[in-house]
Amino acid sequence: MAQEIIEVPLTGKITSVEVKVGDKVKEGDVICFIESMKMENPILDPVDGTIVQINVTPEQIVKPGETIAIIEY
Repeated sequence: MAQEIIEVPLTGKITSVEVKVGDKVKEGDVICFIESMKMENPILDPVDGTIVQINVTPEQIVKPGETIAIIEY
């Protein structure tokens, strides 16, 4: 199986995580929300697959390039 690594696109704070390890996800599903510059932005799933790892928690401060989640497809 191949893996897709979802990375943080901008500096901010994770406000919620919408999935858990083992969840089946479809392209376009919301993985989490990140707050940056007083705006809440959804982080969307780029592929259909299964969540195998989540590296963020609510209230965590993140920077670009950090891994949010890994999806196997």
